[in-house]
Amino acid sequence: MSVNKEKLLSSLYFSWAGEKPETITPLPQSGSYREYFRLRSATKSAMGVFNSDKKENLAFISFTNHFKTMGLNVPGILAEEQENDVYLVEDLGDVTLFSHLTEKRKSGEFTSDLVSTYKKVLDQLPLFQVRAAVGLDYSVCYPRSAFDKQSMMWDLNYFKYYFLKLAKIPFDEQALEADFHTFTDYLLKTECDFFLYRDFQSRNIMLVAGEPYFIDYQGGRKGALQYDLASLLYDAKADIPQNVRGELLAYYISVLKNYHNINEKEFIQLFFGYVLIRIMQAMGAYGFRGFYEKKEHFLKSIPYALANLEWLLENVMLPVKIPALMDVLEKLVRSKELKKYSAETRFTYHLKISVNSFSYRRGLPQDNSGNGGGFYFDCRAIHNPGRYDEYKLLTGKDAEIVKFLESQPDTEQFFRNVTSLIDQSIEVYTKRRFTDLMVNFGCTGGQHRSVYFAERLARYLQGKPDVIVDLHHTALENQF
Repeated sequence: MSVNKEKLLSSLYFSWAGEKPETITPLPQSGSYREYFRLRSATKSAMGVFNSDKKENLAFISFTNHFKTMGLNVPGILAEEQENDVYLVEDLGDVTLFSHLTEKRKSGEFTSDLVSTYKKVLDQLPLFQVRAAVGLDYSVCYPRSAFDKQSMMWDLNYFKYYFLKLAKIPFDEQALEADFHTFTDYLLKTECDFFLYRDFQSRNIMLVAGEPYFIDYQGGRKGALQYDLASLLYDAKADIPQNVRGELLAYYISVLKNYHNINEKEFIQLFFGYVLIRIMQAMGAYGFRGFYEKKEHFLKSIPYALANLEWLLENVMLPVKIPALMDVLEKLVRSKELKKYSAETRFTYHLKISVNSFSYRRGLPQDNSGNGGGFYFDCRAIHNPGRYDEYKLLTGKDAEIVKFLESQPDTEQFFRNVTSLIDQSIEVYTKRRFTDLMVNFGCTGGQHRSVYFAERLARYLQGKPDVIVDLHHTALENQF
């Protein structure tokens, strides 16, 4: 039986806000099966979540409430109906650490400002790992309460069957299994009584007024300190330069010492073991989502993971004998089958989407990329706020205009039609390695409706894999 998710979320929103949502906008899905919606009414907004996995919902809500009592930067739970698989959380906006990183690295440089932002994140990490671990209810952890030997073996077998097998890398099953046991025994020699966030990476960190906020920790459990640090610093497509990784590793250790005493040499040695198991876990996910489910954008992370793996093999000697595992890792970095992804996607490719608002009175924007074409959307079918005196001096960026347009019955359908076409083009353009796509929104004066839709599309596109957005309001730039 199909579930009307938007109706459930609308009802829950009304019970919290005392107002019906005027818009319910689905957000693009990433690596999970959870579905996210942004709900807005006259005076409030919230993020709505539908997830049929009740145990995962319970873990997220329980952790969030605990983290809030500790004063950590997480979105508060606004309302919940766990029996109906829905809940509302605070709306933290659209800027993830990954989208911020992508925007700042257009020139290729990993700037000092980015290093400072990562240090802000690392200032917070021990608060989750050490401080918040006290009093946390680990009984709600799902699927296990600790990142123990069983959890590690699951990850390693995920890597074996969904990446090695599907990438056609030969291996000795028995020898590799034996090395998995040896490797996990080595990793478990460190302290493992801390909170392990599990997916501590740039897409799960929001930036609100420049400060980091944290989401998607429902897979958290007890574990080692090194794992989450490895997840952040070796986050594949974040592609942090190795010298910066070294600086951030040293910085984290200096912060951690304020909360917990460690043997620095032993910590760093085991850290690289956790880097390796995290890379293999991620590659298992790329294989399952990419090779098996045929979702191409997951394949684009493979070259970054291979580059990280190659660096480890050349620079790190683990004090444990795992010859069968080392053999398959060497085969991976030499694989001709996998090199085709590297040649096509690594580092150099991105699709630049030029998003423009314009006035039909002043003519159409010109495509300077040399491709020609693109989209021209006529916003004049939407009711014009410029007809009203109180709105004439405002623009589509102003809250009053946003509220006016989102109260119009045709606005949401118009935007959904636009994003459906754009998403289709992005999928095809990235497959064919096109570098430019132009999207234009026109209205009478180029001030209200076209500006609103251009701004909204730019936000929608933020953080999409291999996409860079270039936003211009041609009529406003010429006018003011």
